[in-house]
Parts: sequence; structure tokens; C-alpha cells
Amino acid sequence: MDNGASSYRRFREEADQSGLAEIIREYRDGLILYLNSFVGNIHTAEELAEDTFVLLGTKKPRDKGKGSFKTWLYTIGRNIAINYLKKSSKRKEISIDDCIELKSQTDLEENYIKEERKITLHKAMQGLKPEYRQILWLVYFEGFSLKQAASVMKKSVHNTETLVYRARNSLKSRLETEGFSFEEL
Repeated sequence: MDNGASSYRRFREEADQSGLAEIIREYRDGLILYLNSFVGNIHTAEELAEDTFVLLGTKKPRDKGKGSFKTWLYTIGRNIAINYLKKSSKRKEISIDDCIELKSQTDLEENYIKEERKITLHKAMQGLKPEYRQILWLVYFEGFSLKQAASVMKKSVHNTETLVYRARNSLKSRLETEGFSFEEL
């Protein structure tokens, strides 16, 4: 599947429903995690990802082919998330699924340390500017190139390089304040 573009073309031009299904299967999880970096709630991120795929299925926007299909899809998801944040009030929800399930007493300390590190990293990420969170998420969690991340964030590659540098330094500073070294996580 050539980054989803051929599947989307098949769906859009030939009304082949399997093309859309392939796109959803291929990009759903990554898109949800990316959108979660915006809204801070995995359930809301799932709904926004669903809205993104519904938009593809109903309005069938045209991919102008300027970048990869994944970049184009994430840009649509980003715009939907921004619109959601503009319209909604901020509120925190904690899912019971987010709770830790420990299997044995011997794993208790190890799991606790791992979870504390994750919590520290997520807290540090949440304390960053939204722009910093987005760029770190795209580059380090999603594996986007700087060019792709620049396209999603509608910035130049040079601005994106500078943004990554500043975001990493800001995250490093926050983590060191919490008593963790940057390389440790």
C-alpha cells in the first residue's frame, strides 16, 4: 500500500470500500496517539480519529499529492483536533483502563518505577508548550521526518529543526527538575 494513497484513490474513484478499510486499519492507532497529544484524553482522541475517517468517507477530500498520504491524513486530524479544542471546555477524565494491573508481588517495584517514569515523562510533556508537545510527538513517537512534521505543523523545515531543538531542551530541563536524567527515559 503506497502510504495509503493508492487505497484512498481506489476508495475515492472506484467506490471500493476495502480501500477505506485498509486506511483505517493502517493509520488508526498512530492517528489516535497523535491526537491524544493534543487533547490529553485517549477516548476523545479516538472520537477525533473517527471523525477524521468519517470525513474521508463522506466528503472525500482530494489529496493534492504535495506530501505523503500519512502527512496529509495527520494534517486533517490535527485540524479536527484544533477545532474540537476551540469549541470545548477543558476538563480532565481518567479512565479505569488507565489503572495499572500488577500481576505479582515481585513485579511490584519494577512496574512502579516504570509507571513513575512514564508519568513523569507525560507530566513533563504536558507542561510544555502545545507546539513543543506536537513536534516531539510527531518526530519521536510517530517517527515523522522533519520535512513531514513541518508539513503537518505548517512550518518551514528550518523552523521545525529549531522547534525540535528547543522542545528537547525544554523537556530535558523539566525532567531534570523532576530528578530524572534526559537519557534515562
